[in-house]
Amino acid sequence: MTLTPVAPLPEHEVRVRAPGKVNLSLRVGPRESDGYHPVLTVFQAVSVFEEVVATPSDVRELTVSGPQAELVPTDPSNLALRAAALLAERAGVDEGVHLHLHKGVPVAGGMAGGSADAAAALVACDTLWRTGLGRDDLLELAAELGSDVPFSFVGHTAVGSGRGHLLTPALSRGEFHWAFAVQDRGLSTAAVYAAFDELAAAGDPPDPEGDVPLMQALRAGDPRALGAALHNDLQLAALELDPGLAEPLAVAQDAGALGVVVSGSGPTVAALARSRQHALVLAAAFTASGVADRVLTAAGPVSGARVVAAD
Repeated sequence: MTLTPVAPLPEHEVRVRAPGKVNLSLRVGPRESDGYHPVLTVFQAVSVFEEVVATPSDVRELTVSGPQAELVPTDPSNLALRAAALLAERAGVDEGVHLHLHKGVPVAGGMAGGSADAAAALVACDTLWRTGLGRDDLLELAAELGSDVPFSFVGHTAVGSGRGHLLTPALSRGEFHWAFAVQDRGLSTAAVYAAFDELAAAGDPPDPEGDVPLMQALRAGDPRALGAALHNDLQLAALELDPGLAEPLAVAQDAGALGVVVSGSGPTVAALARSRQHALVLAAAFTASGVADRVLTAAGPVSGARVVAAD
């Protein structure tokens, strides 16, 4: 009998999961001289995950699997590889790494999938290389990589200010259930902000008073009040670029969603449900009406990037 050779197991492997997010509120101010818009946002991490597996390698390289994997760059512009390079530079590491990303968060969907990859890569490479850097050090690196990366690192529920990278934990009780209408067509974040600039003209700085009802709803664990308080200043701009998003928004409302909003810069539409079972009802409505290329259900809040296996 001839035995088929079995590939050897990697000498060391670190597996990290990081969540996608939904912006419960996103308030955007006018673009400043540095090109950035000041934002005030309330993030919630939800149970749609990116998974990054880090193994030793002579070079820094990346492979991708999962839905829309073909849309993800595998060159040094990829945020996960940039995270590995930045960590290696700061920690004085000259080792390579092979990163494998398994996509669970929609690509260019307004749910911070790329940011989750970067946060997961930071944690995975830090563990693989045993850099000894502290959590605060990693959080600083996360902020250098992108505005949403720090939240992907910490997860749960938080208020983001500045570019969204300055985080304050938010008190939140209970669990909230969501259905997401996902479009295979992505929306460029830069294009959505450009459309926002045209629609908003000069505009005003973000006003934290606008989110008082939302914060009260989170503290009370009241999904009905939270649904009524969902807000996104970028929603009109996303609809301007992709008018078809009006359809999943309407379907969710007709199916009894407590609240429905474009997630971040879109095009994913997030519908808040009364319960886990109601989230399945909303998902079925999205599917039956043909207004989404894919449908996801999730709960939040969940923790940020964390090691789930290390051998």
